[in-house]
Amino acid sequence: MPVIIPKDLVSESVLKEEKITTIWDASAIKQDIRPLKIGIVNLMPDKTTTEIQLLRLLSNTALQIEIDLIHMGSYKSKNTAFEHLEKFYKTYDEIKNKRYDALIVTGAPVEKLDYADIKYWPELRLILDFAKVHVYSTMFICWGAQAALYYYYGIESILTDKKIFGIYDYKILEDDSLLQGFDDFFYHPQSRYTYINKENILKHKDLKVLSNREDTGVGLAISKDQRLIFNFGHWEYDEDTLHKEYVRDLSKNLDIIKPINYYKNNDPEQGTLVRWRSYASVFFSNWINSVYQGTPYDLNELSENF
Repeated sequence: MPVIIPKDLVSESVLKEEKITTIWDASAIKQDIRPLKIGIVNLMPDKTTTEIQLLRLLSNTALQIEIDLIHMGSYKSKNTAFEHLEKFYKTYDEIKNKRYDALIVTGAPVEKLDYADIKYWPELRLILDFAKVHVYSTMFICWGAQAALYYYYGIESILTDKKIFGIYDYKILEDDSLLQGFDDFFYHPQSRYTYINKENILKHKDLKVLSNREDTGVGLAISKDQRLIFNFGHWEYDEDTLHKEYVRDLSKNLDIIKPINYYKNNDPEQGTLVRWRSYASVFFSNWINSVYQGTPYDLNELSENF
């Protein structure tokens, strides 16, 4: 949340340099405040778990937030009860005329498929088009980030031989307000078989890469106006999420490594070591604050973001 200060207390150049978010006291008196409207396009199989994970992060500010849960009407979920979807979720047809301050598009376990072979790809394309004019800022997570970069920019993901799996430390490559409060290095859970090459993103002048590793590809990338956030990791994950994935893959006799930097002494019997929770909280809070500062009070004033 912004700090209310007298107009000439601190110079604007110092505020910018110190990344202090403010609002002048005269403006605060006249400020209209309303709940932020955020849509969650939940593509994960276990939708109820993902709901809780994301709501936990979104609730970590003083702002009121109204949530719409959105699922693919063109695809029948195998892991979430129809009654749950019917009661709590909307489809694209139900939200296509709405506007949102922010949107989240989750990952999905379809990264090895061609986009044309994904049953709900045509509907997801409609949502990606929708986000360009009906949403102030959209965060794409994991496969969602890869799909968005492909659809908006034609950037292809690259398939790896081994799963990118575990808790990876990333160095901040470029300063940005979304990383305010971060250390020089931060931890970011990853679980995927594909990655994005940094150079392919940097070919586009309106994009910048905030983190990258040679063995995982890009970790974070954004549009320079912060209206598109490409988050290739899973800050929303619970303490035991990677463990459950590891056990699941072992039960399928997949050639899977232990998630790196995750188990104490690399031993599943000794439990997990949570390294990412504080960064997750700070990142989502920074994003929500950025949305709050930039989104118009009247959402009908939204314009195409690129």
